Amino acid sequence: MACAGFTIQEMGCHVAYGDRKSERIEFERGIDVYIMGIDGTWRRDGKLNDVSRTGARLTVNGSIQGLDLKEFFLLLSSTGLAYRRCRMVRLAGNQIGVEFLKPTTEKSRKAAIEKYHQKLEHR
Repeated sequence: MACAGFTIQEMGCHVAYGDRKSERIEFERGIDVYIMGIDGTWRRDGKLNDVSRTGARLTVNGSIQGLDLKEFFLLLSSTGLAYRRCRMVRLAGNQIGVEFLKPTTEKSRKAAIEKYHQKLEHR
């Protein structure tokens, strides 16, 4: 098994076990990442502590008070070329658990808009 193109031993990581939906890879020293608001108005440095296909655990540098963490970007590079859309599902001190959001397809976007309009009609 490899983490980010390196073997587990080279990266200093191991598989984390527990009550999880999918297998997690844990990084002993963390990997430098950034979180950024969807609208780009805020950004924080952080560390990626562990990751799976469905989510991750991050340590955030600085305050997250007042930030909209319902949806944001996890930037895996300083240029933003590698990223995932996320939402916070857990908060413990300066650590947050995030769930990766699936990319919106045109079909699912249209279905969501239609469902929204149906809810408005039934009010």
